[in-house]
Amino acid sequence: MLTRRLVLLAPFVTALPALAQQRKGPLHAAVGAKKKSEQATLPAPSPANTPLGPVDTTARWAIVEDYDSGATILDKAADERMPPSSMTKLMTLYIVLSRLKQGRLKLTDELPVSTKAWKTGGSKMFVQVGTTVSVEDLIRGIVVDSGNDACVVLAEAISGSEEQFADLMNQTGKKLGLINSHFVNATGWPDDDHYMCARDIATISRDLIAEFPEYYHYDSEKTFTYNKIKQYNRNPMVERGTADGLKTGHTEAGGYGLVASTQRGNRRIIVVLNGMATARERFEEGERLTDWAFTNFEDVRLFAAGDVVQEAPVWLGTSPTVPLVGAHDLVATMPRNWRQKGKIQVSFATPIRAPVAKGRPLGHITITGDGLPTWDAPLVAGMDVERLSLPGRAMAVLVHYITGS
Repeated sequence: MLTRRLVLLAPFVTALPALAQQRKGPLHAAVGAKKKSEQATLPAPSPANTPLGPVDTTARWAIVEDYDSGATILDKAADERMPPSSMTKLMTLYIVLSRLKQGRLKLTDELPVSTKAWKTGGSKMFVQVGTTVSVEDLIRGIVVDSGNDACVVLAEAISGSEEQFADLMNQTGKKLGLINSHFVNATGWPDDDHYMCARDIATISRDLIAEFPEYYHYDSEKTFTYNKIKQYNRNPMVERGTADGLKTGHTEAGGYGLVASTQRGNRRIIVVLNGMATARERFEEGERLTDWAFTNFEDVRLFAAGDVVQEAPVWLGTSPTVPLVGAHDLVATMPRNWRQKGKIQVSFATPIRAPVAKGRPLGHITITGDGLPTWDAPLVAGMDVERLSLPGRAMAVLVHYITGS
């Protein structure tokens, strides 16, 4: 079997539209001066892997992803197990929002507060034992206040106990394709058997934004008042307006962590950092790496879903060719100078024998070039192609042997 390739060189590429819009200007200045004690305890910067070469960060674990393409543009131990602290609550929220979408919960439902929930330590929204709290307030209590007590109320209402809810978290994680996560509680309370990796946190963040856009506005709320107690959003990038979600966390074992999502123009970036020495450092690194991602990379829409990328010949089909299309929008995240270096290549096995079913995987489109990340996406059949009848096949074979075509 032969493989046919079509190479589209950089001059063609320059005509492709760019989605991303770059925000100009210097990086954000730090707010206030660091204390000497903080400076003394900060870890020394060490490099993360990027398509542009090493980039230093003080985070022990880090990943930066493009939301639309899913491309990883910075990676530092992103698949390594780590204590996720309160970033765990993104999985708790995912299950809660899934129940809302399924109609199994309502924002107005009032859930009872148990003694366990009331006594739960750490950050709290300050629910009171023996009372009930609406699902909407509990969501705000998690997103804004990082309330451990709110998590326990929801876990008990959904699964009967926090332990059973943790089982549901693990089942859900497998369905979402999390690669290195295991949950034993709904809050991220320290436990040696409770872990996530930075890539999994980025995955659950993308899923929350993509699947539940109608609830994502809670993430950008800067304050929440419950039980006459006003609390401020614990995500410093949300406070500053440099992100519109998602979560922070801190434990002794895991250090200070942050997952933040920022949209500028038509482009969205997700940054996950963990293992930093101070709250200030996670904020500064979060803003710095967000700016770095927007400044140095762009999204390029190569083809919209269903657009014909290439016509491929079909052997013994009712149509001589079948269109190769993307099953979804073909968006690549590339360094901003990629047009001078890159080439687009379409490949497919030939001959393609009829019958061909619409949606059948037939080939790939790739971008390659010196200093560029390799980008690859599948191409599928854009229509059905039936097999010729017996007389038609006989005639086609005869013509092929006579003409060689």
